Amino acid sequence: MSRANRHYLPGHIWHITHRCHQRKFLLKFARDRRSYLDWIFEAKKRLGLWVLDYVVTSNHVHLLIKLKTLAET
Repeated sequence: MSRANRHYLPGHIWHITHRCHQRKFLLKFARDRRSYLDWIFEAKKRLGLWVLDYVVTSNHVHLLIKLKTLAET
């Protein structure tokens, strides 16, 4: 079953979940979780995002993000 199309709604907060391939435990070491967070916060700077909260577990990640508006930059 295919996933429904996603729609961009300005000003809304997004909950994003990202699972590791085949639900493997690819983020079980602290250095791997730190590398993932470094990547997320680099994307935050480049794309103009607010990272409101995050959780990094050993096999998936939860992010709460919001796109910065022109008034917030």
